[in-house]
Amino acid sequence: METANLLELLRQIKSGRLTPEEGAARLRREPFEDLGYAKIDHHRWLRQGSGEAIFGSGKTSPQLIELVDRMAQAGSRNILITRLPAERADDLVAAGTPLVYHPTPRLAVAWPDPVPLTGAVVVASAGTSDLPVAEEAALTAETLGSQVTRLYDVGVAGLHRLLAQQDSLIAARAIVAVAGMEGALPSVVAGLVGCPVVAVPTSVGYGANWGGLAALLAMLNSCANGVSVVNIDNGFGAGWIAHSVNRTESPT
Repeated sequence: METANLLELLRQIKSGRLTPEEGAARLRREPFEDLGYAKIDHHRWLRQGSGEAIFGSGKTSPQLIELVDRMAQAGSRNILITRLPAERADDLVAAGTPLVYHPTPRLAVAWPDPVPLTGAVVVASAGTSDLPVAEEAALTAETLGSQVTRLYDVGVAGLHRLLAQQDSLIAARAIVAVAGMEGALPSVVAGLVGCPVVAVPTSVGYGANWGGLAALLAMLNSCANGVSVVNIDNGFGAGWIAHSVNRTESPT
């Protein structure tokens, strides 16, 4: 929204021609900023409680630099950039962009601005090879404002490792369960807790895993209640959902 239009909207609310609720509804419908190659949704934070994220793979450095710069000018902070190659992160830093880069999940936070962490989200991964996806989920939830506990390498091949963490699991408001191979971890976790479990299949596994498809189908066919499933390797989506549940459950 251009400054002049925003000021006029605020004047209408102040004068009583619009109620605050009507003004908020109008802001939710405001258009995006069209850069030609991308359309930035500056008001997503108003509709969804968090700003737009940038998918870094396939974008050029000039595109990423401009996208982040425009978003920052509009007031965005903690801009998540997922699947960002290390060389693109270096280019952003060289252009003067404040950036924290996490190489394992290839996730960056531009214009970082720490927020208070609340609630209780658990991110559990079956194996060490699942860490890139698990960390993408954990960092996403943390950046959005959730307190995250990481439980890594607690897969069903050694069930005692998971059962030793029952206190953390039971205390969680939302759990992200990340697994490749046969994808059994989310079903086991969901059978132990009463909160929603977001299942994330990963592409980790031998031939019959089919690049994560076997784990995806296993999770979709889970017999445990409370399991929802995101796409293969989609740690970002799982972290966003877990934060949304955690935020909803948090006291106002």
